[in-house]
Amino acid sequence: MPYVHEVLEALRRSSPAQTEFYQAAEEVLECLRPLFERSPHYLGQGIIERLVEPERQILFRVCWVDDAGKVQVNKGFRVQFNSALGPYKGGLRFHPSVTSGTIKFLGFEQIFKNALTGLPIGGGKGGSDFDPKGRSDVEVMRFCQSFMTELYRHIGPTTDVPAGDIGVGAREIGFLYGQYKRLTGRYEGVLTGKSLDWGGSLGRKEATGYGTVYFAENMLKARGETLEGKTCLVSGAGNVAIYTIEKLHELGAIPVTCSDSRGTLHHASGIDLALLKVLKEDNRVSLEAYLKTHPEASYQPVADYPADGHAVWRIEGDVAFPSATQNELTEADAEALLANGVTCISEGANMPSSTAAVDRFLEAKVAYGPGKAANAGGVATSQLEMAQNSSMAQWPMEKVDVKLKEIMTNIHRQCAETAAEFDDPTNLVLGANIAGFRRVADAMIEQGIV
Repeated sequence: MPYVHEVLEALRRSSPAQTEFYQAAEEVLECLRPLFERSPHYLGQGIIERLVEPERQILFRVCWVDDAGKVQVNKGFRVQFNSALGPYKGGLRFHPSVTSGTIKFLGFEQIFKNALTGLPIGGGKGGSDFDPKGRSDVEVMRFCQSFMTELYRHIGPTTDVPAGDIGVGAREIGFLYGQYKRLTGRYEGVLTGKSLDWGGSLGRKEATGYGTVYFAENMLKARGETLEGKTCLVSGAGNVAIYTIEKLHELGAIPVTCSDSRGTLHHASGIDLALLKVLKEDNRVSLEAYLKTHPEASYQPVADYPADGHAVWRIEGDVAFPSATQNELTEADAEALLANGVTCISEGANMPSSTAAVDRFLEAKVAYGPGKAANAGGVATSQLEMAQNSSMAQWPMEKVDVKLKEIMTNIHRQCAETAAEFDDPTNLVLGANIAGFRRVADAMIEQGIV
């Protein structure tokens, strides 16, 4: 369809050197071709041209003083992509790899992910190229206070509600919220992922990992299988990976891997979850320290990774959970997974599989859950936190978990039914993109040209 090609070419001209953003946009637009053939009215409304351009992009500098008394300068970003369904919602990422293109790809994905939850939230994303790793708590506090001093004027409980992401956990959310309250004099639900003592939701920390496992459970159920007894490969060692591993243990699966920026850990009898939490949540040290307690496990440093991919995907298993970062799973990794017998992939990270890897999964017709569907549990539970904040209540963990499981089951149902509607029943990428797009596009049409 020439229209899709023309939109993508225009996007490359208007947003130069934003490769990840092009990748995310191309995946969505290619999936929408059959929808446009059946429902051409979307073309006349300029929905795509309006969707690929954020409603607002905020770029600012962040000046702070390190422990040596030296002034440091970082870049801060907030991209408010689409508010047709509700206030902008999406995390803040603090990592040296963050650029405006990174934030735009994440924000664009967030539009459709949030739409799939069925909840009243729009899409946005933000962050900075600041690296909290190795910084003292006081340095992180100074940075967060400076970051929020600019951001606070652009957010609010019914305007834009950020959350955490890579590099932004409970510590950073606390410092950010404290500065927001100091500047505005208001105690309100403007950030999610807060501490349980002051407005947070039970289950929020666990939600993305748990939700990713629930999505895999639904994909396997549709094929007459369960997770019980299956060997599972997990990448990453942050919140998503840790709580993916926790839920897999609960459901009788055997998670045998995790990874961090330094290397990959493999423990064939199953990852020791309690030790992993101590290493990564309490002490923030390398996974290599795991071997001091479990010398029978193995650790492969990044320097020894295969040149064409990631070590974690070269281990035999049944189900894979890419939960680290974007494009971590290459075409060669996909080939290795398929050769090793993996039949289900549920993405915990945002766009962790390269385009070529996704194509291989779809060709093989394995159960493949794209990130915008499979990892939507985090943002869904963030919205549940917003609901609790607005009613000045805190729900028990059991209630949050039941709602999360219902939301993930509903997301899978939408994706599967939409894929079947367009005569490609195993293609949940197609189903997720069309289902999410229709909800946002219909709202935009009803609200007029704004």
